[in-house]
Amino acid sequence: MAYWLMKSEPSSYSWADLIRDGGTMWDGVRNNAARLHLRAMKAGDEALFYQSMEDRSVVGIMRITGTGEPDGPDGSWVKVPVEPVRPLAKPVTLAAIKAEPKLAKMELIRQSRLSVAPVREEEWKLVLEMGK
Repeated sequence: MAYWLMKSEPSSYSWADLIRDGGTMWDGVRNNAARLHLRAMKAGDEALFYQSMEDRSVVGIMRITGTGEPDGPDGSWVKVPVEPVRPLAKPVTLAAIKAEPKLAKMELIRQSRLSVAPVREEEWKLVLEMGK
């Protein structure tokens, strides 16, 4: 299983929206690096749901439920189906992530504008621990 971080602006699609819907197609991503990550996702992988903009925090865990499909009229972009797993007991803020030296190499910090990024297993475990 692989781990990921996927960002969404709450005004576009929030954690509450995902819970309400019971799942969604993660679509509309228009970045070449993020597209490669979406293509690499497999059913059963898990992702941190990161609310960007005003919240700037990891608020929950999602599961990838299928493989990537074409997104957009030309089919060159990718969308993947996701479902909620559970919320974190407390959000893990970007400030808290930046303050943790063990997370200094996390893609969220290194490539802050990337909307879909891999998460190393040790980073995953630490973020979940911080969210208890």
